[in-house]
Amino acid sequence: MHEPRLRPRLPGPRRHPGPPHRRGPQAGVGPTPVPAHAREPEQAPGARGGPPPRPCGFHPARSGHSFLPPPPAPGPPPGGPPQDPAERARAICLRLLTGSPRTRKQLADALRKREIPDEVAEEVLSRFEDVGLIDDAAFAGAWVESRHHGRGLARRALARELRTKGVEPTLIQEAVEQLDSEREEATARELVDRKLRATRGLDRDRRLRRLAGMLARKGYPEGMALRVVRQALEAEGEDTDGLDESF
Repeated sequence: MHEPRLRPRLPGPRRHPGPPHRRGPQAGVGPTPVPAHAREPEQAPGARGGPPPRPCGFHPARSGHSFLPPPPAPGPPPGGPPQDPAERARAICLRLLTGSPRTRKQLADALRKREIPDEVAEEVLSRFEDVGLIDDAAFAGAWVESRHHGRGLARRALARELRTKGVEPTLIQEAVEQLDSEREEATARELVDRKLRATRGLDRDRRLRRLAGMLARKGYPEGMALRVVRQALEAEGEDTDGLDESF
């Protein structure tokens, strides 16, 4: 009878028996707790990248490091005003003309106030005149039409306003000649009719002075103002005999 032959055991890595499998937690048994200073920083779910973990006790201000971005390089801020005087002058004039028409003198005063050199300002303003962006004659004509229709100003007051805006005398004369005496007197009658009711209850002389003074402030000649006011008072039944010829 033959005995069974045993297979020889081949050498190999030893297997260390692990802890017995247990169900549920058991007091006194479990992984060794990790100290707080040695734990890895947790990252938000779905976050990519992020700053590297700081070593324990690291402080940027104390260590001389900073995570702030470096200061910008010196120079004009992006989108700021141009540094070239001619470019600045053009930008200033275009901005002012966008709001409303201006005379050459008004633009020159604005450039001088912003310290644009005179020779640069003259060159830019002349160029604007060449292309029609500055037109003092058209400005004066539009000013006369608008101010006479909207405020009831007469030729004398309109000429005074245009002088303050730097319009040349010849251009002022041409502009105010758009208003003839008949149109001026018709506007004066409209102004008196609007104010006449507010003067009712006053004596005749006070009404005359108030209405004629209103026309004088708007630039109407004294003779025209007195004639228009007297006719308006007569139409209301006032006795105008013996009224002063001046006020």
